[in-house]
Amino acid sequence: MSNASETYLTGSNIDFLEAQYARYLENPQSVDGTWQELFQTFGRQGRPIVTEGLTLPKRNGNGNGGAHPLATAGVLAEGLALQGKVDQAVFAFRLRGHLAAQLDPLGVPRPPLDHVADIGLVSKAHFSEAEQAVQVDPQLVFDEPRVPLKRLLERLRKTYTGKVGVEFLHMYDSERRRWLLRRMEQTENHTEFTAEEQKRIFLALAKAEAFEQTIHTKFQGQKRFSIEGAESMMPMLEELLESGAALGVREVLIGMAHRGRLAVLANICQKPPEEIFSEIAGPLDPKQYLNRGDVKYHMGYSSDWVARSGQKVHLSMAFNPSHLGVVHPVVEGRARAKQDRGGTNARHAILPLVIHGDAAFAGQGLVAETLNLSELKAYDTGGTVHLVVNNQVGYTTEAAQARSSLYCTGIAEMLDVPVFHVNGDDPEACVHVMRIVTEWRQRFHSDVVIDLVCYRKYGHNEGDVPEFTQPKMYEIIRAKKSVRTLYGEALTGAGRATGEEVAAIWSQAQKYFTEAFTRAKESPVVKDPSHLQGVWAKYRGGTDTEVPQVETGVPRAKLEPLLKRLSTVPDGFKLHPNVAKAVIERRQQMLTGDVPLDWGTAEMLAYATLVTEGYRVRVTGQDTERGTFAHRHAVLHDTLTGRTAFPLGALEPGQAVAEVVNSPLSEMACLGFEFGYSLDYPDALVAWEAQFGDFANNGQVMIDQFIAAAEDKWKRQSGLTLLLPHGYEG
Repeated sequence: MSNASETYLTGSNIDFLEAQYARYLENPQSVDGTWQELFQTFGRQGRPIVTEGLTLPKRNGNGNGGAHPLATAGVLAEGLALQGKVDQAVFAFRLRGHLAAQLDPLGVPRPPLDHVADIGLVSKAHFSEAEQAVQVDPQLVFDEPRVPLKRLLERLRKTYTGKVGVEFLHMYDSERRRWLLRRMEQTENHTEFTAEEQKRIFLALAKAEAFEQTIHTKFQGQKRFSIEGAESMMPMLEELLESGAALGVREVLIGMAHRGRLAVLANICQKPPEEIFSEIAGPLDPKQYLNRGDVKYHMGYSSDWVARSGQKVHLSMAFNPSHLGVVHPVVEGRARAKQDRGGTNARHAILPLVIHGDAAFAGQGLVAETLNLSELKAYDTGGTVHLVVNNQVGYTTEAAQARSSLYCTGIAEMLDVPVFHVNGDDPEACVHVMRIVTEWRQRFHSDVVIDLVCYRKYGHNEGDVPEFTQPKMYEIIRAKKSVRTLYGEALTGAGRATGEEVAAIWSQAQKYFTEAFTRAKESPVVKDPSHLQGVWAKYRGGTDTEVPQVETGVPRAKLEPLLKRLSTVPDGFKLHPNVAKAVIERRQQMLTGDVPLDWGTAEMLAYATLVTEGYRVRVTGQDTERGTFAHRHAVLHDTLTGRTAFPLGALEPGQAVAEVVNSPLSEMACLGFEFGYSLDYPDALVAWEAQFGDFANNGQVMIDQFIAAAEDKWKRQSGLTLLLPHGYEG
């Protein structure tokens, strides 16, 4: 036992050691005295760092007092060997259990994973019957210090290999891991819903299916990108709003593509269904098609969700073109703008929700670009809930052709966050996962990802024939009962609801949408998209010729003190000689009139006048702090200490916030983020700078789909300024 190579006390068993250490931190007396001695030698209160080569201390601490009691072989050796095997099994469940989880509602077996050997540890044959009766240390899977091994294995199987699979051991943050372990294992990854809660889940499923069936029968052949096959998304979103409201969420910004969008608008955003049906039917007068914006499943909507507690949560569905995923950074930018305007608690209260498709999440580089922004100070939005609607096929392209990762969510492991996979045919498992996810976001304020494994009933759209390319998949789908039907049968079978109650809820949902269709047919509802409301109420749109010319000059008496402050560095601050001469000294010469203002100084003065008049300034881009041509130097650097100074942020007391920030080497996500920011902060100067003019080409989708089309197509204004240095290329 004195040689680490002969013991299981190595880095490969870090979770066992951390479990012991967590107990020790809570109550040193709760662990064996030998563990107390070991942890006392660490001499720190943080997370233990366990490396290969760890050895146990001698009992008397001087190395000469004989073997440590744990190493006296004999009676303890056999127990240690079993405990070591138990620890490895617990680790295997936590690390690889998701590979054995029952995730596919179509029941298609997963391909074998030959490279994952330790998944075999979840096998019942790994331990003998006699071993399963032994009391073992459960590594905090239970609160008790020792439980029968059989009981431990049962809990691990229920937690990790049921209808929920979780990837989380890639996370570096031990606090997050320990919280998640306890949250999942203590409940066996299951919520005991009351009969009333189960009926609410069933109602959400019924409304989702009834909405789609109404369109399917009343508007035959119309594309709607049905939610059918993923109906569990409806009670999941309701849970996010209900749990979120209890945990401090006051606003949710939603970004999603077209799959299920109409159902979300009708059932979550509560857009009157007669409006949706009227839009599908189209106006009676063909002239009313003019200036109507984009198609019905691309436009946005805002409303208030009133939780059962009475708390209101404002919802805002962002407009979105056919470019899958393109709305992701726009939603993040909008959320950040609202949070910046909202004050102290806004990061906690305003939550971005992005609903992705599986093929887009894996295939669109924009997803990785935007995920990369999530933990950066200038782009942090307090955590985004990502819900991936996993159809298991992208239009006609199957997973083997669509991604190199095992899961469509593989890219999310770039972040220190968990990824949940859940079977879409188990609505209770789906709602349970969303409850944990909401708690996670509000506790840790970081992103979190749900992979909702489901299917699409009618192919890519309702005019598609999916059997052309996925005949076996659709043979299974055509024979399947809907999620609503399966859950209704489960409730009646378990005695949680009577057949009459289930039938009445279904009939209620059908009646609601049938009556709405009748109203739309008798009195079509034609509404123009909302325009220039809320924070934009005092602004107006129109063509350039309608914009009045205004005086933009600033008196010299105001500029001189601002330029003086921009030309001043903190005491003891050592600038690079070139910066001192070409920037600071030259600005001082401009102040005396010895040299004319240059571009960089004029730009900084423009920002300075705005922030001192109370207008926020936000300038981001690649190498923007210094400027591609070393012309700006908004942030100064001390050559001796590396500390920085930001004169623009300290011009006078009470000034508005100024930001000049280097962005990642990303155009599309960063440009989309700033466009989103500009939508919700009209009284700020929001500028995005390309490193060189032609770098903007990589953000061209944002320019085409959002910036150039904002007013005409989306009925939205944006004050975003693009800075394209010299602009000669491209």
